[in-house]
Amino acid sequence: MQRRRIYQLKVTLVDTEPPIWRQLLVPGGFTLDRVSRVIQLSLGWQGYHLHSFEIDGEQYGEPDPLEELELEDELEVRLDAIATEGKQFTYVYDFGDWWEHEVLVERVFDADPDERYPVCLAGERAGPPEDVGGASGYADLLAVLADPAKPDPANLRDWLADFEPDRWDAAQASTLLRRMT
Repeated sequence: MQRRRIYQLKVTLVDTEPPIWRQLLVPGGFTLDRVSRVIQLSLGWQGYHLHSFEIDGEQYGEPDPLEELELEDELEVRLDAIATEGKQFTYVYDFGDWWEHEVLVERVFDADPDERYPVCLAGERAGPPEDVGGASGYADLLAVLADPAKPDPANLRDWLADFEPDRWDAAQASTLLRRMT
């Protein structure tokens, strides 16, 4: 009997300073739509924006009903069919804010039969709030939160009063991920 393969992914948000990243363990049998959901949940996102993967020059995502975007159906592609150890690919969430992620397959190994997957092993910093305006909007938010005297024309302090950019917990992220299976 062949054992399930687990893919250790390092997912890094592009253009964020300080860097925001996650280290995830994902079953190779997950289709790309489920890999997308793992990434979104690990960053605290709700998943109500479009997303896509770019892997070896091919675009994968939800099929476009208007057929304006050339996307391969992510429901038909498993992680183990496109990823090998050392491979890198791109994931984009929210085409308006354009959250681009670099995804690196750090290693591939046999699943521990006593472990439930997916798992979030590690990471740094909270994921940016939804609809904050991409990397530049997030930088503006951090500047406003860091300096109470800084003007806040977008009322970010009121809108995101409870947001703590340095507060994030891998165990809590893993709990959310395990609930998706």
